[in-house]
Parts: sequence; structure tokens; C-alpha cells
Amino acid sequence: MKRIIQDVLQVEEKVGAILRQAREQASEIKRSTEKEISDKLTDAKQKAREIIQTAVEDAKKEAENIREEKLKQADRQQENILKNNADIMDNLVDNICTIILTTEHEKDKK
Repeated sequence: MKRIIQDVLQVEEKVGAILRQAREQASEIKRSTEKEISDKLTDAKQKAREIIQTAVEDAKKEAENIREEKLKQADRQQENILKNNADIMDNLVDNICTIILTTEHEKDKK
């Protein structure tokens, strides 16, 4: 009977040791997995930052290109307006000069 009890105690010790070892391995696996997840999350955040930064830079470049094109378009429109209305502006200047000269002439007569 004593022998059976000793065998049972030895088996319990072995089972306890196996359980401790299994718990240690489970803890190590958990730590390793958490570290791997943390590393992957850090990498994903960095990649997201890079993607966002690239998108922002591209948007800035596109906005600058659009701005430049709109300025060129406005310059072309201004030139066209001036060219198309040159006769009107010349007539207006002539009329203003005539008014000024007439007014000056009338002043001289008085």
C-alpha cells in the first residue's frame, strides 16, 4: 500500500511538473504573440503614416498644379479681354482726352 501511495505521489509530482512546464510554455507563447502583434501594429501604423504623408504631398502638388493652371487661364482671359476690347478702350481714352481738352479749352476762354 505504501508503495502505491509513493507511486501516486510521484505521478502527481510529475503531473505537477508537466503542468508547470505547460503553463510556462503557454506564458512564453502568449508573450511572444503579444510582441509579434505589437510589432505588426507598429509597422502598420508606420505604413499608414507613410501612405497618408504621400497622399497629402500628392494632394498639395495637385492643388499647386491646379492653382498654376487657373492663374494661367486667368492671364489668358485677361489678355483676350484686353485684345478683344482694345477698340472700346481706345475710344474710351479718346473720349476722356476729348472731354479733358474741351474742358481745358472752355476754361481758357473764360
